[in-house]
Amino acid sequence: MKNFGLGLLLVLFAACGENLLKEEKVSIVYNTTRESANSDVFNSQFSLFLNSCFNLKDEFIKEQISAIDAAADSVAKLSKAIPLKELKADSTQKTAQILIESIQAELIGLKGETDIEEKRKAFQMLGEQLLVLIQTVQYDRQIIYNQYCPMAMDNNGATWLSNTAEIQNPYLPKTMLECGEVKDTLNYFVK
Repeated sequence: MKNFGLGLLLVLFAACGENLLKEEKVSIVYNTTRESANSDVFNSQFSLFLNSCFNLKDEFIKEQISAIDAAADSVAKLSKAIPLKELKADSTQKTAQILIESIQAELIGLKGETDIEEKRKAFQMLGEQLLVLIQTVQYDRQIIYNQYCPMAMDNNGATWLSNTAEIQNPYLPKTMLECGEVKDTLNYFVK
Protein backbone atom coordinates (compact mmCIF):
# COMPACT_ATOMS: atom_id res chain seq x y z
CA MET A 1 0.00 0.00 0.00
CA LYS A 2 2.93 2.36 0.72
CA ASN A 3 4.30 1.74 -2.76
CA PHE A 4 0.94 2.63 -4.28
CA GLY A 5 0.84 5.90 -2.32
CA LEU A 6 4.41 6.74 -3.32
CA GLY A 7 3.63 5.94 -6.96
CA LEU A 8 0.55 8.17 -6.88
CA LEU A 9 2.58 10.99 -5.36
CA LEU A 10 5.20 10.64 -8.12
CA VAL A 11 2.51 10.73 -10.82
CA LEU A 12 0.97 13.87 -9.28
CA PHE A 13 4.36 15.52 -9.03
CA ALA A 14 5.15 14.75 -12.66
CA ALA A 15 1.75 16.01 -13.82
CA CYS A 16 1.84 19.18 -11.80
CA GLY A 17 5.47 20.08 -12.32
CA GLU A 18 7.58 22.11 -10.00
CA ASN A 19 4.67 24.16 -8.63
CA LEU A 20 4.47 21.71 -5.75
CA LEU A 21 7.96 22.68 -4.60
CA LYS A 22 8.30 26.40 -5.15
CA GLU A 23 6.41 29.61 -4.71
CA GLU A 24 6.69 32.24 -7.38
CA LYS A 25 6.66 35.95 -6.78
CA VAL A 26 3.83 37.37 -8.81
CA SER A 27 3.18 40.88 -9.93
CA ILE A 28 0.49 42.33 -12.13
CA VAL A 29 1.95 44.44 -14.90
CA TYR A 30 -0.04 47.13 -16.66
CA ASN A 31 1.19 48.99 -19.70
CA THR A 32 1.21 52.70 -19.13
CA THR A 33 4.36 53.62 -21.05
CA ARG A 34 3.20 53.48 -24.65
CA GLU A 35 0.09 54.24 -26.58
CA SER A 36 -2.43 51.45 -26.74
CA ALA A 37 -3.78 49.98 -29.94
CA ASN A 38 -7.24 50.54 -28.41
CA SER A 39 -8.92 53.62 -26.96
CA ASP A 40 -8.81 54.50 -23.28
CA VAL A 41 -12.59 54.06 -23.14
CA PHE A 42 -12.34 50.54 -24.53
CA ASN A 43 -9.38 49.62 -22.32
CA SER A 44 -11.07 50.87 -19.17
CA GLN A 45 -14.26 48.89 -19.76
CA PHE A 46 -12.43 45.79 -20.98
CA SER A 47 -10.27 45.87 -17.84
CA LEU A 48 -13.40 45.84 -15.65
CA PHE A 49 -14.75 42.93 -17.69
CA LEU A 50 -11.50 40.94 -17.39
CA ASN A 51 -11.28 41.55 -13.66
CA SER A 52 -14.81 40.16 -13.28
CA CYS A 53 -13.67 37.07 -15.25
CA PHE A 54 -10.71 36.63 -12.91
CA ASN A 55 -13.10 37.00 -9.97
CA LEU A 56 -15.26 34.21 -11.43
CA LYS A 57 -12.17 31.97 -11.51
CA ASP A 58 -11.51 32.82 -7.86
CA GLU A 59 -15.08 31.92 -6.91
CA PHE A 60 -14.61 28.47 -8.48
CA ILE A 61 -11.64 28.02 -6.18
CA LYS A 62 -13.87 28.81 -3.17
CA GLU A 63 -16.57 26.44 -4.51
CA GLN A 64 -19.55 28.49 -3.37
CA ILE A 65 -22.29 28.10 -5.98
CA SER A 66 -24.17 31.28 -5.04
CA ALA A 67 -20.94 33.32 -5.31
CA ILE A 68 -20.11 31.65 -8.65
CA ASP A 69 -23.55 32.61 -9.97
CA ALA A 70 -23.16 36.20 -8.71
CA ALA A 71 -19.73 36.46 -10.34
CA ALA A 72 -21.18 35.07 -13.60
CA ASP A 73 -23.88 37.77 -13.46
CA SER A 74 -21.17 40.41 -13.09
CA VAL A 75 -19.24 39.05 -16.09
CA ALA A 76 -22.44 39.04 -18.18
CA LYS A 77 -23.32 42.61 -17.18
CA LEU A 78 -19.83 43.94 -17.90
CA SER A 79 -19.62 42.06 -21.22
CA LYS A 80 -22.64 44.04 -22.43
CA ALA A 81 -20.87 47.31 -21.60
CA ILE A 82 -17.73 46.68 -23.69
CA PRO A 83 -17.66 49.53 -26.25
CA LEU A 84 -16.85 47.55 -29.38
CA LYS A 85 -17.38 50.64 -31.56
CA GLU A 86 -14.12 51.89 -30.05
CA LEU A 87 -12.19 49.14 -31.84
CA LYS A 88 -10.47 50.43 -34.97
CA ALA A 89 -11.32 47.73 -37.52
CA ASP A 90 -14.88 46.78 -38.46
CA SER A 91 -13.86 43.14 -38.87
CA THR A 92 -12.43 43.14 -35.33
CA GLN A 93 -15.66 44.66 -34.03
CA LYS A 94 -17.76 41.98 -35.71
CA THR A 95 -15.58 39.10 -34.52
CA ALA A 96 -15.48 40.50 -30.98
CA GLN A 97 -19.28 40.89 -30.99
CA ILE A 98 -19.75 37.24 -31.97
CA LEU A 99 -17.34 36.12 -29.24
CA ILE A 100 -19.06 38.26 -26.61
CA GLU A 101 -22.43 36.80 -27.60
CA SER A 102 -20.94 33.30 -27.24
CA ILE A 103 -19.55 34.22 -23.82
CA GLN A 104 -22.94 35.55 -22.74
CA ALA A 105 -24.65 32.35 -23.91
CA GLU A 106 -22.09 30.24 -22.02
CA LEU A 107 -22.70 32.32 -18.88
CA ILE A 108 -26.43 31.58 -19.14
CA GLY A 109 -25.59 27.87 -19.39
CA LEU A 110 -23.20 28.12 -16.44
CA LYS A 111 -25.85 29.73 -14.27
CA GLY A 112 -28.42 27.15 -15.34
CA GLU A 113 -26.32 24.27 -14.02
CA THR A 114 -26.82 23.18 -10.42
CA ASP A 115 -23.84 20.82 -10.17
CA ILE A 116 -20.46 22.52 -9.67
CA GLU A 117 -18.69 20.12 -12.04
CA GLU A 118 -21.16 21.01 -14.78
CA LYS A 119 -20.54 24.69 -14.01
CA ARG A 120 -16.82 24.02 -14.41
CA LYS A 121 -17.42 22.58 -17.89
CA ALA A 122 -19.17 25.80 -18.86
CA PHE A 123 -16.34 27.78 -17.24
CA GLN A 124 -13.82 25.90 -19.39
CA MET A 125 -15.74 26.79 -22.57
CA LEU A 126 -16.05 30.38 -21.38
CA GLY A 127 -12.28 30.56 -20.87
CA GLU A 128 -11.60 29.29 -24.38
CA GLN A 129 -13.88 31.95 -25.85
CA LEU A 130 -12.36 34.62 -23.63
CA LEU A 131 -8.87 33.69 -24.81
CA VAL A 132 -9.90 34.18 -28.45
CA LEU A 133 -11.60 37.48 -27.57
CA ILE A 134 -8.43 38.82 -25.91
CA GLN A 135 -6.40 37.74 -28.93
CA THR A 136 -8.92 39.36 -31.28
CA VAL A 137 -8.96 42.77 -29.59
CA GLN A 138 -5.27 42.49 -28.64
CA TYR A 139 -5.86 43.95 -25.20
CA ASP A 140 -2.54 45.55 -24.32
CA ARG A 141 -2.88 46.93 -20.83
CA GLN A 142 -2.20 43.80 -18.80
CA ILE A 143 -0.31 40.53 -19.01
CA ILE A 144 -2.71 37.59 -18.97
CA TYR A 145 -1.63 34.04 -18.23
CA ASN A 146 -3.19 31.05 -19.97
CA GLN A 147 -2.77 28.22 -17.46
CA TYR A 148 -3.24 24.47 -17.84
CA CYS A 149 -3.73 21.45 -15.60
CA PRO A 150 -3.48 17.99 -17.20
CA MET A 151 -5.39 16.40 -14.29
CA ALA A 152 -8.49 18.62 -14.64
CA MET A 153 -11.73 17.43 -16.19
CA ASP A 154 -11.19 13.76 -15.41
CA ASN A 155 -7.58 13.79 -16.65
CA ASN A 156 -8.56 15.34 -19.99
CA GLY A 157 -6.87 18.60 -19.04
CA ALA A 158 -8.28 22.10 -18.96
CA THR A 159 -7.09 25.68 -19.25
CA TRP A 160 -8.05 28.90 -17.50
CA LEU A 161 -6.95 32.52 -17.62
CA SER A 162 -5.36 34.37 -14.75
CA ASN A 163 -3.98 37.81 -14.04
CA THR A 164 -1.02 36.28 -12.17
CA ALA A 165 1.53 33.59 -12.98
CA GLU A 166 0.73 31.90 -9.66
CA ILE A 167 -1.20 28.67 -10.18
CA GLN A 168 -4.56 28.58 -8.42
CA ASN A 169 -6.43 25.70 -10.04
CA PRO A 170 -10.20 26.39 -10.30
CA TYR A 171 -10.90 22.80 -11.38
CA LEU A 172 -9.26 20.95 -8.47
CA PRO A 173 -9.05 23.50 -5.65
CA LYS A 174 -9.44 21.09 -2.76
CA THR A 175 -7.13 18.35 -3.96
CA MET A 176 -4.58 20.02 -6.26
CA LEU A 177 -4.85 23.80 -5.91
CA GLU A 178 -1.33 24.39 -7.24
CA CYS A 179 -1.45 21.79 -10.01
CA GLY A 180 -0.78 23.35 -13.37
CA GLU A 181 1.54 25.43 -15.44
CA VAL A 182 1.56 28.63 -17.45
CA LYS A 183 0.87 27.41 -20.97
CA ASP A 184 1.08 30.81 -22.64
CA THR A 185 1.40 34.48 -21.79
CA LEU A 186 -0.72 37.09 -23.56
CA ASN A 187 1.41 40.21 -23.61
CA TYR A 188 0.45 42.55 -26.43
CA PHE A 189 2.23 45.63 -25.13
CA VAL A 190 5.76 44.32 -25.54
CA LYS A 191 5.69 44.91 -29.31
